[in-house]
This record gives sequence, structure tokens and C-alpha cells, in this order.
Amino acid sequence: MKNPYATDFSHTNLCLRPNLQTEQEWGIIMKQFDVIALGELLIDMTDNGVSGQGNTLFEANPGGAPCNVLAMLTKLGHKTGFIGKVGEDLFGRKLKAVLEEVGIDTSNLCVDKDARTTLAFVETKEDGDRDFSFYRNPGADMLLRRDDIRTEILAQTKLFHFGTLSMTHDAVREATKFAVEYAKEQGAVISFDPNIREPLWESMDLAREQVEYGLGMCDILKISDNEIVWLTGEEDYSVGVKKIREQYDIPLILVSMGKEGSRAYYKDIMVEKAAFVQKNTIETTGAGDTFMACVLHKVLDAGLEAFTEEQLEEMLTFANAAASLITTRKGALRVMPEESEIKELAEDRS
Repeated sequence: MKNPYATDFSHTNLCLRPNLQTEQEWGIIMKQFDVIALGELLIDMTDNGVSGQGNTLFEANPGGAPCNVLAMLTKLGHKTGFIGKVGEDLFGRKLKAVLEEVGIDTSNLCVDKDARTTLAFVETKEDGDRDFSFYRNPGADMLLRRDDIRTEILAQTKLFHFGTLSMTHDAVREATKFAVEYAKEQGAVISFDPNIREPLWESMDLAREQVEYGLGMCDILKISDNEIVWLTGEEDYSVGVKKIREQYDIPLILVSMGKEGSRAYYKDIMVEKAAFVQKNTIETTGAGDTFMACVLHKVLDAGLEAFTEEQLEEMLTFANAAASLITTRKGALRVMPEESEIKELAEDRS
């Protein structure tokens, strides 16, 4: 009998879930997308030196954590799609074109005629830390509504990824939670990166409430060192992870620690791997997103059921190497490293 999944679906946006009889005959359910992400798509205005008159120059780089994650996953051969909203303006048109250029599905990228595309001005400090100033009052990404979301896309993804920048205001928060819950009901693995940006929140109590929602829904959590201290009050990350696990059943927790590397907590296993520190680092924007994408890449390949310590070490080494490479480039979304580059750097460490 001919395999009914042999058709090329790359040029259609239809919901292609096989019927029950086909599922029973083949014993599998095919999904059109490997990963769908929802959230902010914006312009990162990154510091790019000074003019002859001594004025700061900013470079308009396409950005937004969810699409950075998708861009790296697409580079690694996965079928991805984005749910979000941009303005009907110069930047919105450019962002849509960039997503199409890198291969991210834009069939649920909405356009708002009345709002402008969000801008994030990024200042890199001498110690490598960053300061953000957002022009988002409101930005188009805040205006995503529940009715904007195409549920057939959510039904057709293996994994759904989100953060908290789409949870700062009421309507977009409702849309985000609707999408998370619908995707989970359809059997998707849920991935969550809080990615807290304090200036965007009315209060950090509200931010904590939304992070706790994400913890209650996710199967994979990526949390930064400063976020875990803020959330749990613990300087010891293992103690912080234990506190999280006492309340939430999260199979895989990743802690990103900047120059100190990263950790993976899986069942009763903890693995830590050092960072690949680059002499020619330009900026760290997108490093955490690149790291997250590489973790999801390994999960998509192996599943979440039975990681060994060796597999976790390989995962972190690969993800750390990719994150290191992106720090040498401006504008993460458009310049994600090739898999061969990542493997070459990772193998140098082994």
C-alpha cells in the first residue's frame, strides 16, 4: 500500500492531520511542523559605533526571541512556523520578508494597520551585559488576539515554544494562553523560556504570575542564572531547580549561565558543560535563543523519554558551541551558524 504521507506539503498551509483510519493503518500521526513559536517579532536596534559627528549609530537587526529560536531550528533542518503580529509599516514588511528568507512559515503572522512594529534599542556594556529600551506603547506584537490564531497550525506541530513577552498585557496574554493550552491538548511538547525584560512589566509580581503559569504548562524549561535567582531566591542553581520541581513536573530544565556555561537537569541527572568563550565576541543578543534551539533540536531527534548522561553532555556541548558562534555576529536571526560550524567547534572541545 502506498504511504499516504509521501506527498510534498511544503507549499500548502492547510491542516494536514491524517484521518483516524490512516492513523490506525500506519500507527503514527504525522505533523506538518516540527516547531511553532508564538511571541514578539521586532527590530533590535543594536549599537554599531559612532558617526563622524560622535553620534551613536544603531543597526536595525531583525529579532525577537521566538523567531531567533525558529531561525536556528530551521537552519538545522526543521519545519517551523511563527504566530505573532507586526505593524503595517516599513519594519513590519522587512520582518516578514526576513522570516520568509530564512524559511520560517508566516501564514499566521498578522499585520496591524494601526500599530507600529515594536523596536528594542540594545546597548552593550563593557562587561558584556545589555540594557534594553523598548518602543512598544503599544507595539503591534502586544495586539495579537485569540481570534488571530489559526488552530489548525497548533494542531499540526510536534513542539510549541513561548516566552513571557507575549504575556505582559491582557489581550495578548489571553491569546498566548489559548495557544499554549490548545497545542498541549493536541499532544505538542511545550517549551518555555521566561526571557524576562523587567521594563516591560507593570510589576514584577505580575511577571512572576506569568512565569508560574509557564512552569505549570511546560515540558522543557530554559531559565537564565539571574532569572532562577529572582524566581526562587536561591543562589545555588541546583537548590533553585529543586524548588521548582517541588511544585512543577518539568522533565527537562536547562539553566544558562553565560560565560560559566550551562546545566541540564533531567530526572535525577545533572550535567554541566563549560561555555566556549570567544575572543572576538561582538554581543550576546540571541545567544540564549540559539542555545535553546539546539536543545530543542536534540529533543526532536531523541524525544524526552530516556536521555542518558552522555546524550545530555552532547546536547549541552552542541548548544554551547552554537551560542558561542552567534556572539561573534550581529543580528542573530539572519546569521545563525551552520550545523557543520557548530559540530566543528564542539569537536574541538572533545
